[in-house]
Amino acid sequence: MWLYHRFALSLRGIEELLAARGITVSYETIRKWCLKFGKQYCNQIRKNRKQLGDTCSLDEVFVKLNGVLHYFWRVVDQDVDELDILVQKRKDKKVARRFFRKLLKGQQAAPIRIVTDKLRSSSAAMKELIPDVEHSTQQYKNNRCELSHQPSRQQERQMRKFKSKGQAKRFLLCHGMVNNLYRPGRHLMKANNYRLIRDRSFVEWNRMSYVQNWDR
Repeated sequence: MWLYHRFALSLRGIEELLAARGITVSYETIRKWCLKFGKQYCNQIRKNRKQLGDTCSLDEVFVKLNGVLHYFWRVVDQDVDELDILVQKRKDKKVARRFFRKLLKGQQAAPIRIVTDKLRSSSAAMKELIPDVEHSTQQYKNNRCELSHQPSRQQERQMRKFKSKGQAKRFLLCHGMVNNLYRPGRHLMKANNYRLIRDRSFVEWNRMSYVQNWDR
């Protein structure tokens, strides 16, 4: 499951990688593992999710599900860690309001600033729910969230598009949570520091794997 969500690999590609290491398992079994354990891993990562930072960035992109266009909403913090997602057919005020409520649920305080594009439904929802939060729509300010779509887009192409809304939501949520563990901002730190953080990520993943095996 880690290989599937961490890298832009197909299920058959993962099957071959495992076979090269002496592990015989079919791609269909890997798919079933992802379906069975993906949500559990995701929930474990979300339990340790930090509180909202000072700045959040929100963006939406088109995603085609079984030939029908939907909107994929994603919000990230100032460290480009994914906080939440939403897949809907519309991008009106009702959907934006639902997404902001979902984001703020369980948080001790709202962020100081939220950056979005110039979508009017986002502005309307913010004025209703969090009028005291600064709202920025300046050009290029939302680049961190727009760029955060790239890894999931690469995997979407590898999967030859999503087949259903349920499949898209399951994959995108797990993909974002898993990548949160392995996105430390490598270009901003020395190699030794990066390797230390990477090792901690592996330890955390192994700990969650132990919990899942114990629960079974």
